[in-house]
Amino acid sequence: MPADGSSDKRSVYAWAFYDWANSAFATTIMAGFFPIFFKQYWSLGNDVTTSTAQLATSNSIAGLIVAICAPVLGSIADNSRSKKNFLLFFVLLGIVASASLSMVEQGDWLAAAMLYALGLVGYIGGNIFYDALIINVSTSSTINRVSALGFALGYVGGGLLFAINVVMYQYPSLFGISSGVTGIKASFLTVACWWALFTIPLLLWVDDRNPEATSVKRSITKGLRQFWQTVIEIKKYRNVVLFLISYWVYIDGVHTVIVMAIDYGMSIGLSAKNLIPALLITQVIGFPATIVFGRLATRYGAKTGIFVALSGYTVIAIYSYFMTTVVEFYLLASAVGLVQGGVQCLSRSLFGRIIPQDKSGEFFGFYNMMGKFATIVGPALMAAVVYLTKNPRLSITIISTLFIVGGAILVLVKDEKPATEWSNLGLGQR
Repeated sequence: MPADGSSDKRSVYAWAFYDWANSAFATTIMAGFFPIFFKQYWSLGNDVTTSTAQLATSNSIAGLIVAICAPVLGSIADNSRSKKNFLLFFVLLGIVASASLSMVEQGDWLAAAMLYALGLVGYIGGNIFYDALIINVSTSSTINRVSALGFALGYVGGGLLFAINVVMYQYPSLFGISSGVTGIKASFLTVACWWALFTIPLLLWVDDRNPEATSVKRSITKGLRQFWQTVIEIKKYRNVVLFLISYWVYIDGVHTVIVMAIDYGMSIGLSAKNLIPALLITQVIGFPATIVFGRLATRYGAKTGIFVALSGYTVIAIYSYFMTTVVEFYLLASAVGLVQGGVQCLSRSLFGRIIPQDKSGEFFGFYNMMGKFATIVGPALMAAVVYLTKNPRLSITIISTLFIVGGAILVLVKDEKPATEWSNLGLGQR
C-alpha cells in the first residue's frame, strides 16, 4: 500500500476494470447460458437428475484443481517479479476455453464439461492474483471502497454483455444469426473478446513490480518453501484462520446459488427463456447495492455488512423451497442482487485488512482455496440430494445452514475499527 495513505485513481480503476472483464464469464457462461445449453443441448437425451449431477461435477472438478494449486500459486506470486504474469496465464486459459465452447457439437456433454472446467480454472486462477493486487492499489482506509468498486463494475460489465447476449439468443435475426442456438454459441465468443479487451488496463497501469523478486525458477522454489512454512506457522494467525473457516462455510452457499440457480429453476419446471431475465435483474440491482454495502462498511464495519448479507441469503434459501412461479424467481433474483456483491466485496476487503501485507499473494491463495473447496462441496452436495431424493427442492434447504453456521463462526473474527477516510477516487462521501 502507498505509504502516504493515498491511492492513484488510474491504477484503482484499472484494477477494478478487471472485474468488468472477467464478469462476462461469470454471468454469460457460469450463471447464464452454460447451465441451459448443457441441459438442453450438450446433455440432450439425459434426464434432469443426470444433467444436474454432470453440471455439479464439472464445477467440483474445476474447483478442486484450483483449490489444490491456489495457496502454492499465491506463494510463488509473492516471490516473482509480477503477479500480472500469472494472472495473464490464467486469463488466456479462460479466454481460449470460452471461445472453444462455441465449437462443441450437440450431445457432446463431456467435451463441454471439460472446456467449462478449464474456463473455470482460468477464471478462478486469475482471481487469485487479481485479489492479491488489491494491496497494490488501496490503503487500509480505502480497501473496503476499492473492493466494492471492483465488484460494482463487475455487475455493470457482466450485465451489459449478458444483456446483449440475451438479445442474441432470443432475437437472433436482429444480428443476422440463424437461430437461438447459434446466438448462444456466438455469445461464448463475445465473452472471450470482452475478457481480453478489458484486462488490458490492469496489465498497463497496475504496478506490482517487486524489487526483491528472483528468477522464475528461484521464485518457484522460494514460493514452495514459503508456502510450507506458512502451513506450519498458520496457527500464529488465529484471526485469519477463523475467518477462512467462516468464509469457507458461507461462501459455499453463495457460489452454489450462483452456479446452480438457473439449473434449479429449470428442474422445478420453470422455462429457460423466462429464467434468463432474472440474471439481468440481479446484475442491475447488484451494482448500486454493492456500492451501498461499501458505504455501510465504512460506518459500521465489514463484519456487520457481511452479517446483513448472510441474513438475506438465509431467507432466500429457505423461501426457494416454496417457490412455484417465475415471478417468485424474479423476486428472489432481486434479493440476491441486493446481497451478493456485498458479501463478496466485504469478505475480500475484511480479509485484506487482517492479513500480513507482505504475504498478500500467499494469503489470498489460501482465501481462494477455501472458496473453491466450498465450490466443490456445495454443488456436489446439492447433486447428491437431488440424486437420492429425486426432489430438487430439498437440496436448496441445505444451503441455508451454510449461511447460519458461517455467520456464527464469523462472530469470533476480530476486525479493525471501521475506516472513516477515503481515497481521492471522486466517489467518496459528500
